[in-house]
Amino acid sequence: MKKNLKNFYVTYRHAIPLLIYGVIYLAWFRYLEVNTPAHYQLIHVAADDYIPFCEAFVIPYFLWFAYVAVTVVFFFFKNKEDYYKTCVFLFTGMTIFLIVSTFWPNGHHLRPAVMPRDNVFTSLLGALYKADTPTNLWPSIHVYNSLGAHFAIVKSKAFEKRRGIRIGSLVLSSSIIAATVLIKQHSVFDVVTAFVMAAVMYAVVYHYDIVLMIQMARNKKKARPQIG
Repeated sequence: MKKNLKNFYVTYRHAIPLLIYGVIYLAWFRYLEVNTPAHYQLIHVAADDYIPFCEAFVIPYFLWFAYVAVTVVFFFFKNKEDYYKTCVFLFTGMTIFLIVSTFWPNGHHLRPAVMPRDNVFTSLLGALYKADTPTNLWPSIHVYNSLGAHFAIVKSKAFEKRRGIRIGSLVLSSSIIAATVLIKQHSVFDVVTAFVMAAVMYAVVYHYDIVLMIQMARNKKKARPQIG
């Protein structure tokens, strides 16, 4: 029994950082949602006024939750290195978002006061609006994590020869990013800053390969001869 538990722990212990961070993130995010100050930084750029409202894009917006979760879970079981890279990418951006929202509370007034149509999409959107206030939006985690999930897929050797999955990922991530502005959840400013942050983290995680650097440093430390 003890041997089985030990084997289970060794096999799946890389889930611990994910679980711990998940609890921290959800608790912090919830705190921000219920404690948003009355006065916050209003986010708005001229481009926001030219983007039409399209309620059908609530579908890809909701698909974001499955897209990111499935990507993380797949690499959790398939490849630890890809899993760690994905987690480092996602967790860093999400933490920056929480810090920004804590010290620079922000929001927007882009949502329509009255739904222009009555259909299943506007009903879903109405439920979303009630559950998710138009505050703490910058940078857009929907955009940032969509890019992170797509980068994880296209950079993984597991999908080198799976062109269909890579293209599907691009279409889905692009649809999610478009949805953030088409259903008036985010300003163009939120989207652009998320792209900038994602570009920086892409260089850190995939160009300079910070995960490999950390592993090499740990292995070097373990290989160092003990004196005394």
